Amino acid sequence: MQKILIIIGIVIVIIGLTWPWLSTLPFGRLPGDIIYKKDNVSFYFPITTMIVVSIVITFIGWLFRQF
Repeated sequence: MQKILIIIGIVIVIIGLTWPWLSTLPFGRLPGDIIYKKDNVSFYFPITTMIVVSIVITFIGWLFRQF
């Protein structure tokens, strides 16, 4: 349990340090994301972004299980 908490803490620190660079990546507006705008209503459903994030998280989890 201690190892997992330390790893999670390190990952959070790394994300925090790289956030200015990460925020410039085009995630959140990928082709396939559903955007609906009409009059005063707008709806955004990032389906492609969610699939990409899910694949990345699955791969990271698989890597951690290997070690």
